[in-house]
Parts: sequence; C-alpha cells; structure tokens
Amino acid sequence: MCDRKYAILGTGALGGFYGAKLQKAGLDVHFLLKSDYQHVSQCGLFVQSKDGDFTLHQVNAYHNVEQMPQCDVVIVALKTTQNYLLPKLLPLIVKHSGVVLVLQNGLGIEEDIAQIVSNVHIIGGLCFLCSNKVGPGHIHHLDYGKITLAEYNPEYQPHLITEKMEQIAHDFQTAGIPIELVPDLLLARWQKLVWNIPYNGLSVILNATTEELMANADTRRLIEQLMNEVAAGAKSSGRIIPHSFIETMLNYTVKMKPYRTSMKIDYDQRRPLEIEAIFASPLKKSQTAGVNLPQISCLYHQLQFLDQRNRSAHPTP
Repeated sequence: MCDRKYAILGTGALGGFYGAKLQKAGLDVHFLLKSDYQHVSQCGLFVQSKDGDFTLHQVNAYHNVEQMPQCDVVIVALKTTQNYLLPKLLPLIVKHSGVVLVLQNGLGIEEDIAQIVSNVHIIGGLCFLCSNKVGPGHIHHLDYGKITLAEYNPEYQPHLITEKMEQIAHDFQTAGIPIELVPDLLLARWQKLVWNIPYNGLSVILNATTEELMANADTRRLIEQLMNEVAAGAKSSGRIIPHSFIETMLNYTVKMKPYRTSMKIDYDQRRPLEIEAIFASPLKKSQTAGVNLPQISCLYHQLQFLDQRNRSAHPTP
C-alpha cells in the first residue's frame, strides 16, 4: 500500500464520495468539514451507492485546516464560489512538490491556483458523477464516477502523461474509481462544459431534472444547440470537440437515473451558484477570441437574475 497522504477540501457530494472510496481502499485520507464536522467526527461517513453501501466508522475529520497534516495530494472539491478560501488553505497543507488535484467545474481555475502555491504539480480532474449529499455525513451515489485527469501547464499547453498523474490514477483505480489520463487539460475542461452548461443552466431556469429535460423534444433540441455552442467556444481556443462526443453526452444522459443537478440543488438551498466558473469564464475566453456564444450568454444572464433574486429574497443567515 502506498504511503501517499490525501487531503479533501470540501467533503460534499463529490469530495465525500471520492475521499470515502479512497479511505475504504486503505489510503490515508484527511477530511476538512464545515457544517457536519461534529456528526462526521463522531459517527463517520455513510456512502449509499449503486455499487454497494458502506460506512467509514472512523475518519480523520477536521474543522480547522491548521490542525491538518501536510499532505502529498490535496483534492480541491469545494464549490468554485468558495475558492476565495484557497489562499488560506492550500499553502498550509500541500507538501513541497506535492499535488493539488482540482475536482471542480469551469475554466481558468488552475491558473488561479498557480498564483497561490508554487513548487507543486497542479492536476485538473473532470468528474462525470451523479452524487448528492443528502444529510450530515451521508452521500448518495446514484450513477457513474469516472474522472479524467490532465496536468496543468502555463497557458494550458498540452502536457505529457506524468508520473504524478499515473500515481494518482493507480490510487483511484485501486479504490474502484475509473480514471482516464489525457494530455490536454483545456480540451478536457471544454468537454466537461458540453454537459455542465446546458444541464446545470436549464435545470435551474426550467426547474427540471435531467430526465425531464431529455424527455421533451424542445428542450432536447435546445440542449443540443447549447452543446454545439460549447464546441464553438472550444474551437475558439484551438480545441476541437467532434459531434460524436456531443451524441455520446446526450446518450449518457438519456440512460442516467433522474438527476437533480448540483446547480439546481444549490439554487433550491439558496446557495450561490457557480455561474462565473461555468458560464462567465468560457464566455469571456470565447469573446476574447472574437467568438460570440449567444444562447450561452442568454443562459448566463438569466441565471444571474435568478441567483441574485433568490439570495436577496432569502439571505443566508
């Protein structure tokens, strides 16, 4: 068994699921928690999964990052709306020459992290996962779970598959988590947006699950149009997404169990939406290259309105 030490920043639907799987496989994992710290420190983590339920009765749970050990791999699984916390968190817990593994959606995140910590490897991870946090220390894994990994290079230049990527892939695969290693992080991020932009955006605007969106001919057509706009945005960055990839994402979603997206859950719970990372950053990158994405821009402005109204009507206590 390897002696790599893992930290999980954000023990929610995603970080809680992957962190629990890693610990179950025998890895040394340390969890930073907020609202359910007391529950998890006393009762552990429960993962309800299509692959089999399990409970971690004892976990290394922390409420304060200063109490955490320095780790070889720090997994950033926070919502991007909480990335303002990273300058206080990352320098304290990532080892020199360690890895920051970014399991977040959107564009440009790794560039920001490179400004916070140096002498580390930054790896982006794109998760195709249906998972919800349904209660304190209770993660419900509905479907999928594959992660695509690519290492960050300045200006997102394609990168060879590195030893660090292979080590992390081995740990995750040992834990039963499918991994794909790719050389081009920017392409992988645009590919993830093919799914995130239409389904996250429309689920909030239309108050619908993925199943409802795919069952209606009009919304399915709109989803495909939005996916094609994402492909146009990727092309403006020099990355090509073939139509076959779009068809694959549509087919995956048709087969998916009815799913309330993470953005819809955030909206229903009156939390800030990840609009900037998922919508604003791709729009800005495309516009800088002289390419307009009008339907995505329309979604972005509608979400801005809904998010602001939702949070001002029901301010967070």
